[in-house]
Amino acid sequence: MTESRICQVQKSEWQLRICEVGWYNSRKGKASDRHRDGKMNHVIFLDIDGVLNSNAWNEAHQSEISSGTLIDPEKVTLLSELVKRTNAGIILHSGWKHWFTGELEPLRKEAEILRAMLEKEALSIAGITPDHSTEEIRKTKKFSMVKSGEIIAYLKQHQDVTHWIVIDDLDLHHAEIERHQVKTDPDQGLTAEDVRRAEKLLLGTS
Repeated sequence: MTESRICQVQKSEWQLRICEVGWYNSRKGKASDRHRDGKMNHVIFLDIDGVLNSNAWNEAHQSEISSGTLIDPEKVTLLSELVKRTNAGIILHSGWKHWFTGELEPLRKEAEILRAMLEKEALSIAGITPDHSTEEIRKTKKFSMVKSGEIIAYLKQHQDVTHWIVIDDLDLHHAEIERHQVKTDPDQGLTAEDVRRAEKLLLGTS
C-alpha cells in the first residue's frame, strides 16, 4: 500500500485509491491518538506480528489468513487480561499502524478484523506512535529501525505517561526501550508468562 493521503475509498473488496502525496507527511512527527481526550498513566506499546500471532499459528491457519484474519484470538484474550489488570491504554507501534488513518479508522480488511477482535474483548487502540519511517523502510518493512525513536517521541508528547512497556518480538536497538520491553518469541507469540512479566513492569512490582 502506498502510504499517503486517502482520496477515495471503494467499499467493495476493501480496495483503496490513494493519492501519491500528503497523508503520511501530515502524520510525520505526530502521534495520532485519543489520548488527548483524557490522561493515560499506563501505556502498552503494542506490536502485532509475533505478538498477537505466531509462526506456529500462521502455519496452521492459512485459510483464515487468506481471508484477512491475521490475528490469533487466544493472544487477544491474553492481552485483554493484561489490560484489565493494569488499566493500561494500547498504543500501536507496529507497522500495522499504517493500515489505520490518523483518526484510527481501518484502511484495510485486516485492520478492520483486528479492531473487531479487540472490541470483542472490550479493547481498543487508544493511539499510534508518530511515523519516522522512510519509503525504503516501508518497502522493506524494517520498522524496527525507527520504532524506538517513535516510542520516545510519543512519550515526550505525552508526559502524563508514568508507566509504560513495549511488547515486541524484535530487538529495538535502544537501551532504555530494552528495560521496558517484554520480548516475545515469534514462534509462540504472546504467552501467559509474557503477560505476568508485563504486568510486573507496568505496575512497578518487578
